[in-house]
Amino acid sequence: MQAIVDAINSIVWSYALIGLILVVGLYFTLSTRFIQIRHFKEMFKRTLDRSASKNNVSSYQALLMSIAGRVGIGNIAGVATAIGLGGPGAIFWMWVMAFIGMATSFFESTLGQIFKEKVGDEFRGGPAYYLSKGLGKKWVGSLFAITIAFAYGFLLTGIQANGITASFSTAFNIKPIFTAIFVCILVSAVIFGGVKRFAKFSEVVVPFMALAYILIALIIVVMNISQLPDIIALIFSSAFGTQETFGGLIGAAIAWGVKRGIYSNEAGQGTAPHAASTADVSHPIKQGLVQGMGVFIDTIIVCSATAFMILITGKYNVENPAGGYVVNHIGNVEIGVGYTQLAVDSVFQGFGNIFVAIAVFFFAVTTLLFIAYVAETNIVYIFGDNTMLKNALRIIVILSTFYGGIVSANLIWSIADIGVGLITWINVIGIFLLRKPVLKALKDYEQQKALGVDPVFNPTKLGIKNATFWEDRNQEIDQDKN
Repeated sequence: MQAIVDAINSIVWSYALIGLILVVGLYFTLSTRFIQIRHFKEMFKRTLDRSASKNNVSSYQALLMSIAGRVGIGNIAGVATAIGLGGPGAIFWMWVMAFIGMATSFFESTLGQIFKEKVGDEFRGGPAYYLSKGLGKKWVGSLFAITIAFAYGFLLTGIQANGITASFSTAFNIKPIFTAIFVCILVSAVIFGGVKRFAKFSEVVVPFMALAYILIALIIVVMNISQLPDIIALIFSSAFGTQETFGGLIGAAIAWGVKRGIYSNEAGQGTAPHAASTADVSHPIKQGLVQGMGVFIDTIIVCSATAFMILITGKYNVENPAGGYVVNHIGNVEIGVGYTQLAVDSVFQGFGNIFVAIAVFFFAVTTLLFIAYVAETNIVYIFGDNTMLKNALRIIVILSTFYGGIVSANLIWSIADIGVGLITWINVIGIFLLRKPVLKALKDYEQQKALGVDPVFNPTKLGIKNATFWEDRNQEIDQDKN
């Protein structure tokens, strides 16, 4: 099974996909004149916007929902995997992916807002909606919806559950089956409550878990501050193959840095637009900017926290693609959560395993909930707002969560990589083809801001077709005025 999955992965995650993501992200950066720099202050300001009409989700809540999806096991185990297979230089390429990913996430999330729909009393949107309505090709949207519903409903849940059970086994010596059952019960209690319960859960849990994790990382870095310049130099020299030990790993550093960077910050996957579409805003650009900040928080802050903890304490191995190790600092420790646990425990003896296990639990559970929401949104796109089908999907998510918690970590990561790769191929090509509506909306937003008014979106005025939610809203506003 592992051999079959690896063979498929080598095709899906070829250098063609990595090149596509880098080129498209660079194009988005240049075409917006480095929006992640020009509008960084505006991104931060919009992030704090908690205003929303009654029963709807605010920009702040939508951001926390997307961070719940972004900040997961990839920020702990994924970073360790990138270092273990690509060397310290992989972290530099994760930073590169975060920088251009801010622009990519801005584009896809803005598209999610432009082409969102009102389903019942909730906003729904995402690649299935904008690929169908923006390109005018229903089958493209359906292809994405089917792919991501399968990838998220069946595949990606396993990574999060596996990280929780593995860390709890190390920290508390609890058998994976018991931890998996507990996680399934908790996830069930939230996902059967719908998007609003998920938004409220994220609003409470996400800031707490992220701040606690970053605080511990800062303490560890400060306690080893004299080593920090050397660690930063190691990351940069390894990234370009000039460091002697890791000189032969430049290809692996790029590949694993990009792959784990995409998996962690999700820019280009098409997942963040699902959360972005739920926000009640007056202009799509507002939420696009918020989601750009989400990538910064995920990778530049949280992933870097993990990387510095691991590297500054020296608690990592680097595998040689040809076999054996390039570096073996910690003996026979499986690549993943164990690296981070050893790093924290080396400073806080007897506390590291427990703290990381708890962090993994919160990170992974919130990501599981987001995964369930994304899968559900696409089921609604395909079949409509059918309660029976939504509940059936929720049961499948719970069962796949349980399965993922008790199987091999290597297999579950490889399977998940296939799912992420497939949806990324479809979405990145799609958002590149739909770049013009975003650029029009950005120009409109900036012009209105220059006039000192709160921007309001009118797709008809901009020549953007099939933005039906906004067309209907503007028509209702005009009728109320008359």
